[in-house]
Formats: sequence, C-alpha cells, structure tokens
Amino acid sequence: QQPLVESGGGSVQAGGSLSLSCASSRYASSTTMAWFRQAPGKEREGVAAISTGISTYYADSVKGRFTISQDNTRNTVYLQMNSLKPEDTAMYYCAADKRPLYWILSPDAYNSWGQGSQVTVSS
Repeated sequence: QQPLVESGGGSVQAGGSLSLSCASSRYASSTTMAWFRQAPGKEREGVAAISTGISTYYADSVKGRFTISQDNTRNTVYLQMNSLKPEDTAMYYCAADKRPLYWILSPDAYNSWGQGSQVTVSS
C-alpha cells in the first residue's frame, strides 16, 4: 500500500481553482506534511507545508492564493489553489516523513512522496 496517495488536480483556465488531497496510510495525523511542484525542466520547489496541524508555511509565489489544511480524522492533507496562473502548471507532489533540521519547504527534507498529480493552467 502506497504511504501517500494523491487525488485531484486537472486542467483549468487562469483565474480558476483546483484542489489536491493526499491521504496518508502510514503517518500520524500530526506529522509535518507538505506540497511540492515540479515543472518540466525545473527543479522541484516547495509550495506549502503544515506542521502539527496548525503552523503553515507558503512559498512567496503562492501566498494569498493557496491554502494548505489537514484533516486529522482522515490523515489527509489538502491544497486548495485559487486564482491559478499559467506559471502554476506543474506536477504536484505531497510529502511526509520530514527529516529534522531541514527547512520545511526543502525537497531534501522529506523521505516519503506521493505519486504526483498534474495541474495545468491555461491562459
């Protein structure tokens, strides 16, 4: 069984909204979880993270547009994406099992990754 299973994503026009979810079968609901994205030819970048179900962190490029949340009863983390832009187009990955001492939005910080969900925003 995959430890992290993503769903959601899809295609939308600029200005629209999409949501992603990531269900964890292995990690406690209070664990730190994060969303990353990777566009073709670019490095994977941190988008948002949530720690202890309360503290949230966002990349500057998505602040005010994306919201990360966690449903502890379902061990699921969500990413609500509003006011989407073409530059948000990427494969989105959820991540868990954070290594200590790493910055929470660093791709090197996590040991476990979801399978990826495509988000495409057209202009």
